[in-house]
Amino acid sequence: MSGFIVAAAQYPVGEFAAWEEFEGKLSGWCQEAAARQARLLVFPEYASMELASLLGPALRADLHGQIAAMQDLLPRWQALHARLARELGVYLVAGSFPVREGDAYRNRVFLFAPDGGMQHQDKQMMTRFEREQWDIGAGIGLKIFDTALGRIGVCTCYDVEFPLIARAMVEAGADLLLAPSCTDTLAGYHRVRIGAQARALENQCYVIQAPLVGEAPWSPAVDVNIGAAGFYTPVDRGYPADGVLAGGTLDEPGWIYASIDPQTLAAVRETGQVFNHRDWPRQPPAGTPVETLKLG
Repeated sequence: MSGFIVAAAQYPVGEFAAWEEFEGKLSGWCQEAAARQARLLVFPEYASMELASLLGPALRADLHGQIAAMQDLLPRWQALHARLARELGVYLVAGSFPVREGDAYRNRVFLFAPDGGMQHQDKQMMTRFEREQWDIGAGIGLKIFDTALGRIGVCTCYDVEFPLIARAMVEAGADLLLAPSCTDTLAGYHRVRIGAQARALENQCYVIQAPLVGEAPWSPAVDVNIGAAGFYTPVDRGYPADGVLAGGTLDEPGWIYASIDPQTLAAVRETGQVFNHRDWPRQPPAGTPVETLKLG
């Protein structure tokens, strides 16, 4: 597969009086990106939480009650994304959805294919807000998705700050990692961005961040959202000197586009100035004893 265009959303949280308003918003966003020839559309973490605006006033203010009530909307939400992916002929990474699984909730990212097929990856590492206030549980198991665009992994927000998650996906064949994010402080945004850039450097792969932006005072979950989209690459020959292929303006709603070509990664891993990808196993393993020497 040669190069293709990816669209990363700086997606603003909406507020709706009816399902049709949400459907119109999502359809318009997807149609805009498809018209720009994007083949992969990436929405942010917890973009689905704008659906809570469709619930009554009591549930809007009830963090646990709203995610329980949102489960009834999940099949319709999935069907809409599957239809848009099929009609527009794109791979569509939907904004993550808190999905009930047994007695627990998982922060789940769904990937929809042009044939309408659907797979998912659950977030592995929970932030304090998710764990302590929202009771969202950690996902079990890592996956990569073998697509016509290549093999893709999803490291949702906090996940991309942990190198072994990304490394496992890269060792399984992923050349493109997606980092949909939702952060409510500038520091949070930079933590995810720095993690994404580090994963691109150490694995000599592409990493794409897509953030939720804007304010939703009615929501106890996504009331403040800060971020900018970014396309990160190896820092070596044939790529930008700073490893940043493209980036958006902080908190400004809209798509950010860039053309990537995963086939170019093989060359930099074989003939680059450095061999981060190849040299990974040369690191001292976890648990290696470290000698402490007194000085002064």
